Amino acid sequence: MFTVNINNELIEYCQKLVKTTNFGNRYTANGNEEQQLTGIIGQSVIMDAFGLGYVMGKGGFDNGVDMIINSKKVDVKTMGRTTDVKRNYTNNFLKLQDYFETEVYIFCSYHKLKKEVTVCGWIEKSEFVDKRKLYPKGTTRTRNDGTTFTTFADLYEIDIIHLTDVSSFHDLKHQLNKK
Repeated sequence: MFTVNINNELIEYCQKLVKTTNFGNRYTANGNEEQQLTGIIGQSVIMDAFGLGYVMGKGGFDNGVDMIINSKKVDVKTMGRTTDVKRNYTNNFLKLQDYFETEVYIFCSYHKLKKEVTVCGWIEKSEFVDKRKLYPKGTTRTRNDGTTFTTFADLYEIDIIHLTDVSSFHDLKHQLNKK
C-alpha cells in the first residue's frame, strides 16, 4: 500500500469532467457528483501512472473497464475518505457491478482533505469472488472507529489484507504486467 499526493491540476480537470459527463449509467446507485469525482480522480491517477493520461469521459459510462493492462480488463475502484488508510480497513463494492466483464480490480482511497490517493492493492476478479463478503441492502455496518452506516444497496466488502500488496507504481505495473 502506498500514497501519492494529487496536484490541483488533476483535481480541477476531474471536477470539470464530472460537471460535463455523467459516468453513472447503471439502473441504480450511479453515484452523486462527489462520488463520481472520487472515482474519476482515482482512475486518472492510475491511468496516468500507466502512461495513459487522465480519464477522457468520451461515451460516459465505461461498463466497468477503465483500462486494459496486459490484455486484462481493469476496473479502478476508489473510496472517498477523510482519514488515512490503515491495513485493517476494508473496501466496498456494489453487488450490481458484479456483472461487468472486469478481470482485475485496483482498489484505491482518496483522502478528500489531504488530496492524496492511496493505492490499497489489487486483486483478480476470480480471487475477489472467493474473498469478498456480502452485506445485503439495509445491513448496518460498523466501521473501525465505531461509527455505523446502513447499506443502501447489496454491498460486497473486501479487506485490504486480502488484496495483493503494492509498494509503488513501479511495483503495481510490474505485478500486473506479469499476469
